[in-house]
Amino acid sequence: MSSKIPVAIAVLASVFAHLAQPASSAHRVRNHRVTRHAPAARQPTQIACTVIGCMPIPAACTPIEGKTPGGIPTGFDVIACPPGTWPLK
Repeated sequence: MSSKIPVAIAVLASVFAHLAQPASSAHRVRNHRVTRHAPAARQPTQIACTVIGCMPIPAACTPIEGKTPGGIPTGFDVIACPPGTWPLK
């Protein structure tokens, strides 16, 4: 009976060693790589702080320093856009 114990230990050791090894490539689930394109670089959005609040400026528009009719700065921006472009959405 003492000769059966080392054989049983050797069998169990080989089973555990086999289970610890990674599966062969035939049995492995293949991971498909997903290629993701980097987002296109965007220009930083300009912000104008107007009397009604701060908001991003559309690409076709530019901020201008607001002034009173007497020429004194108001501290707010004015959004100047070409004709046909509406700055607020």
